[in-house]
Amino acid sequence: MHVKLDLNLLVALDALLEESSVTGAADRLGVSEPAMSRTLGRIRRAVEDPVLVRAGHAMQPTPRAVAMRSEVRALVQRARCVLAPAGELDLQALKRTFTLCANDAMVTSVGDHLLSCVEDEAPQVTLRFLAEPAGDHTGLRDGSIDLEMGVLGSLAPEVHTEVLTTDHSVLVMRADHPLATGELSAERVAGARHIVTSRRGRLTGPLDDALAALGLSRRAAVAAPTFAATLLMLANRHDMVGLLPWRQYRTTVHNLGLITRELPLSLPPLQLSLAWHPRDDADPAHQWLRSRIRQSVRAVLTP
Repeated sequence: MHVKLDLNLLVALDALLEESSVTGAADRLGVSEPAMSRTLGRIRRAVEDPVLVRAGHAMQPTPRAVAMRSEVRALVQRARCVLAPAGELDLQALKRTFTLCANDAMVTSVGDHLLSCVEDEAPQVTLRFLAEPAGDHTGLRDGSIDLEMGVLGSLAPEVHTEVLTTDHSVLVMRADHPLATGELSAERVAGARHIVTSRRGRLTGPLDDALAALGLSRRAAVAAPTFAATLLMLANRHDMVGLLPWRQYRTTVHNLGLITRELPLSLPPLQLSLAWHPRDDADPAHQWLRSRIRQSVRAVLTP
């Protein structure tokens, strides 16, 4: 049986699966909500599946939709590369949403400078930052994200990575904390009450390994999911300390009236990297964004 294909449905399906909303998909593609509703009806008939179903006030993808999400995204991105006009990239006319995965340290330190660069050169481009996932990083491979930034974990073997710069951890506290004055020894660090930053809720890290090598251990009083949460808790707690990346948070630490002290222990440096999938390597718009990220990192995180 011959089936007439309408490849425009792929673009609409990609938007619907990403937004899980007819309204959101319509806004993303610049069409009316009734038009997107009709397109969803055509998609449902083509795949013989509801695709999105109502769940209270929201819509949820069906198992079939979940199964084909990554393939649809890959096809749409590949089509964009194939159909992109040759020649110089017109940034003023570029309409695109880039999804970047990064922890809050990278977003708060580099994000504002990067946004300014993008607004100046490509005013119709949207940056969407997503928090790091608690599990495996598969977004680059399945196409749900364009770039990863920060201290990267295990990635797919085909992914391209580039070291941007390094950072190091410092001890942060209020000015009235006992460790704010006097010689800072490993024993005094171990004796303090600590806020541990971990998106997975872990209570130990490299500092515990360094202390253990000296026969010491610390008291982890609480775990916070982000560095921003740790900072705000430290600002209100005179009896706690926390570890934060120095270059990425030096301005915020100062603005909150907190102080930093260098640790009397050697911890591994924080290697900040950029990662992307090879499918995007030759994409001019992707290349441009990568160059602006490098520019922002140099401007904000240079020693």
